[in-house]
Amino acid sequence: MARVLALIDESGIPYRLTPMGTIIETETLEQALSLLNQAYKQLESDCDRVYVSAKLDIRKGKDGRLAQKIESVEKRVGRKLKTS
Repeated sequence: MARVLALIDESGIPYRLTPMGTIIETETLEQALSLLNQAYKQLESDCDRVYVSAKLDIRKGKDGRLAQKIESVEKRVGRKLKTS
């Protein structure tokens, strides 16, 4: 996991590490799939099995969604939430 997280960090793509996975924010499907492919290649040489679970939420014309989604929920709850 550390190698994949280093790859994501070095990519410059906004991301958030959570206890249950890593969330990335890309502008295009191609960027997301490219990063997944690079991550797979990072692991395939010395891993007999690579398990990937991906969810895609593509919304055109919006960036900064990682922060906006949390802010939206906090606004509705009426307070800051613990996020990490």
